[in-house]
Amino acid sequence: MRIFAIALMCGAMVCFTGLDTSSKWLGLGLPVAQIVWARYAGAAVIAVAVARPWSQPAVLRSKRPGLQALRSLLLLGSTVSVVVALRQLQLAETATISFLTPIFVALLAGPLLGERVGGERSTAIAIGFLGVLIATRPGTSAFQPVVVVAIAGVVCNSGYVLATRKLAAFDSAPTTLLWTQAAGLVFLTPLLPWVWRWPQSIHVWLAMAGLGVFAAAGHGLLIVAHRFAPAPVLTPFSYTQLIWMIVSGFVVFGDWPPMATLAGASLVAACGVWLAIRERAGRRQLAT
Repeated sequence: MRIFAIALMCGAMVCFTGLDTSSKWLGLGLPVAQIVWARYAGAAVIAVAVARPWSQPAVLRSKRPGLQALRSLLLLGSTVSVVVALRQLQLAETATISFLTPIFVALLAGPLLGERVGGERSTAIAIGFLGVLIATRPGTSAFQPVVVVAIAGVVCNSGYVLATRKLAAFDSAPTTLLWTQAAGLVFLTPLLPWVWRWPQSIHVWLAMAGLGVFAAAGHGLLIVAHRFAPAPVLTPFSYTQLIWMIVSGFVVFGDWPPMATLAGASLVAACGVWLAIRERAGRRQLAT
């Protein structure tokens, strides 16, 4: 089942690449709130169709509703940050910054889950940050302040990942998928009358619909993958997203990342993989 879970994880990365590509393209002509709302509205329709709460009302009930609500809010913060950052950054650049997620997860696991960080983890975390500094080049003309927004999104996403791991032991995948969409719909729907910009072509409508499909499919695959394999097994395969982001950025926008971005991304990815391997080894030692 671990091979199956790894395949699901890789599929989720393809979906998230489609989500970010569509968001960046829509950002050329639509406001951020409308793009994020479209992503949540489409995903909610798909989640309801999959969960069928009208025939299975129990799917709406969570054993940890507070944690589900917090997880949904964290994902909203992450999504808004990414859409804002994509207006100015290349897809490969946002992917590199997003690779900080496993590093932040390791950092936050101490205070939130009671896991000891240790010297080796601290060193990997520091090297990971160095990789992001290489990729984003602060202090040079290549640096863009929106990087700070993207990093804030990574912090939110790290909390989302930790909450997903915790909830896997309490709620079913359909329940978690339904709750995922709640914060986005509750907070963004009232804003639509003030921000809505009517799409000018069928391609824009299709891209908006694609947001929901990519989001629901990606998060659904992610939730199921974590039910069949632990996070340390799956984390290294999240870095396959960089390949798809580079390809998509070049094909859709004509962007090719500079060598500094590729070097920084490689360093961050190496730290994330190392952390996953160390966590996996630690779990094996505890099991024996």
